[in-house]
Amino acid sequence: MNWIMKQLHRETWSPYAAGILLGITGVLAVLLSNTLLGASGAFENIAGMIGKAIAPQAFDNTYFKFVMPPGITWGVILLVGVFFGGMIGAASSGTLKWGKKDAANSDTQWKRIFGPQTWKRWVLGFLGAILLEYAAGIAGGCTSGLAISGGMLLVPAAFLFIAGMFASGIVTALIVYRNRY
Repeated sequence: MNWIMKQLHRETWSPYAAGILLGITGVLAVLLSNTLLGASGAFENIAGMIGKAIAPQAFDNTYFKFVMPPGITWGVILLVGVFFGGMIGAASSGTLKWGKKDAANSDTQWKRIFGPQTWKRWVLGFLGAILLEYAAGIAGGCTSGLAISGGMLLVPAAFLFIAGMFASGIVTALIVYRNRY
C-alpha cells in the first residue's frame, strides 16, 4: 500500500503503469456501462443541451435527435471525471497551480518559443481545442475513441491512426519549434 501511495504522489508515472491502468479502465467501461472510452461527443451533447434551452427550433434536427442527443450522456460524465481526475492527480503530485500567479505560463520552454504573455497561451490553447474538437467531429471520433478503444479492440484503423498521429506530431513539432527545443 505504501508503494501505491508513493506512486500516486509522483509528478510523472511510468508509461507502463499508466498504460495498464488505462487498459483496465477501458475494459471496465465496456463491462460496467457497455460503452467504449471517448469524450469528443460530450461537447456536442452539452452544446445541444444549451442550444435547446436557448433556441429549441435550431436544435430540432436529425443530428441532435439521433447522432448526438442533447443531455448528460456517458461521454459527459467521462469528461467531468477526466477533468476532476486530472485535478486530483496534479494535487496529489504537488503540481497543481490553479489560481497561482503566472500558473498558465510557468513553462520555460513555452516562454522561450512563444514569449511570456499569458493571454497568448490561453488564446492558442483555446483555438487549438476548437480545431481539435472540429476535426474530431469530422473524423467521427476523438483520439481516445479511435486510438484507445479501437486499439483495445485491435481494430487496424486504430493502429494506422496512431502511426499518423505520431508522424504528424513530429512534423508539427519540427515546424513549430524548429531547432529551438
